[in-house]
Amino acid sequence: MTLQLTSWKRLVESLCHSRKLGEAMRLVLSHTFEAHDYSVYSSILQLCSDLKSIKSGQLIHSRLITVGFPTNTSLNTRLILFYAKIGDMENARKVFDQIPERSVVTWTATVSGYSQSGDSEEALRVFSAMHGEGVRANQFTYGCALSACTRLLCLDLGKQIQGCVQKGRFVDNMFVQSALVDFHSKCGKMEDARSVFESMTTRDLVSWNAMIGGYATRELSDNATSVFSSMLREGVLPDSFSFRSLLRASAGSNELRKVDMIHGYIIKFGFGFHKFSSGSLVDAYVKCGSMVSANQVYNNMQNKDIVSCTALITGYACEGKNWTPALQLFKDAQGEMAIDGMLLCSMFNICAKTSSLSLGRQLHANALKYEKHDVAMGNAIIDMYAKSGEIEDAKCVFDEMEEKNIISWTTMITGCGKHGYGHEAVALYKKMENEGFEPNDVTFLSLLFACSHNGLTTQGLECFSNMISKHNILPRAEHYSCLVDILARAGRLEEAYVLVCQMSTDPDASILGAILGACSTHDNMRLGQIVARRLIDLEPENPTNYVVLSAMYAAAGLWTSARETRMLLEEKTNSKYPGYSLCQSRNNREAVLLKS
Repeated sequence: MTLQLTSWKRLVESLCHSRKLGEAMRLVLSHTFEAHDYSVYSSILQLCSDLKSIKSGQLIHSRLITVGFPTNTSLNTRLILFYAKIGDMENARKVFDQIPERSVVTWTATVSGYSQSGDSEEALRVFSAMHGEGVRANQFTYGCALSACTRLLCLDLGKQIQGCVQKGRFVDNMFVQSALVDFHSKCGKMEDARSVFESMTTRDLVSWNAMIGGYATRELSDNATSVFSSMLREGVLPDSFSFRSLLRASAGSNELRKVDMIHGYIIKFGFGFHKFSSGSLVDAYVKCGSMVSANQVYNNMQNKDIVSCTALITGYACEGKNWTPALQLFKDAQGEMAIDGMLLCSMFNICAKTSSLSLGRQLHANALKYEKHDVAMGNAIIDMYAKSGEIEDAKCVFDEMEEKNIISWTTMITGCGKHGYGHEAVALYKKMENEGFEPNDVTFLSLLFACSHNGLTTQGLECFSNMISKHNILPRAEHYSCLVDILARAGRLEEAYVLVCQMSTDPDASILGAILGACSTHDNMRLGQIVARRLIDLEPENPTNYVVLSAMYAAAGLWTSARETRMLLEEKTNSKYPGYSLCQSRNNREAVLLKS
């Protein structure tokens, strides 16, 4: 190589080091560097990877083919890493397949590329092929393979890899051990994760976070907090991921005291204004029902994001007390943030609960305008229209959905049932079955409710039978309550009571109360007495049961029994004040106490 070419080569490497890609590309493409000038091409490919410059990297690859494709393994590996970095595993694989002799670095680059691109299955296939060719894995190969097993929750293969690690020279490697801790914890094997963790001679933040995160996923807040305390005692400083995991564990178990404690640590370690820590705090306080604290954290955030805003709005929606703050938050977010699907779903939920049809229509237009219309969004819109009484609009949204799930069908059935469209609800159920959707217990509860409130006795009985015999769903007390109501409304009281007596568990007060109310309506004194006695035994201090039975006696002219029941009411319940009526006599109003 001439002295001048050597100078150009050094200049290219210097430009790459300074991250001046444009100038480096002009030099490489305007000078005749040979394929064996590995460092030139390697340096510029590294820069293309770092900057994710697809076009520049492809130009370098073309240039290499033009000058004679190199046999240098290191340069080929750099090409694989470039294509993997930009997510083009098809071209990465082509380069890999053309390499005659592959080093462990080449294999690892390919395994890592597939793993990072989300194709964990292919990553493990390449890893197995490497093992089959007798190439010994290094710590990075094992780490990438274990990450793939973790994403697939592939416990068996992960344990096989662990066996290989224990037989080799990486048994005490911190990188591999941390990957093993993460693998076991995410696969739900916390005892195995703990065993590997405790065997580590040196632990880094990754391994500590893997343990804390594993316990947090299972909402074992005491364990997560214990590991966190041990980490601090050993002098390892937490990061935002540590706090996010701790908050997730404490919020999942609804421990507000712990959330407050973690909040203190977040401030102590300087993460008080960290976006992710603050967002996790908002979410944790919301889940613990402390909307005041959640609002304070949100207001103190320097850079408010859509995730925190959505969490706070969702909290107000679930609380159901005061909608004004939620509506104001959404109004502010519209001017400052890009509205996403989760936030719109929360707002549709608020509109559904408040019957805010006008705002709901505006949000619907917003969702259509920005094409943020997935299945969850469609379900939320259907629910909003249905609860606002606009069944036709709900039906239009339902019919236009390209993809539906069981929630879509159930929401539509519920809406029809509540607004007097019982026949339509039954027709939807049959259509749902014909399209291959499997109804669940909530679907049948909505369906039975629809039949009950629309007088569809035959259809209701058929649905109840299908639920048990065709779909193998065990009825809950709510299902029995609906069926009893269906029979009671049809005057089939004896049949309803026989059904209750055949239940596998003792009927609750709501079921017996439905029968008693029907007995009062249909003047069935005999059955009413039986059911009332059972209810009084079940709820001796509930005055409603005594009042209904007393009224039935009075309606039948059995005044002695009515009076005795009222006396029993005063004896058994904590009634302190007798009822009274106001009687008008010409110019005076007198309060007449009614002892009975």
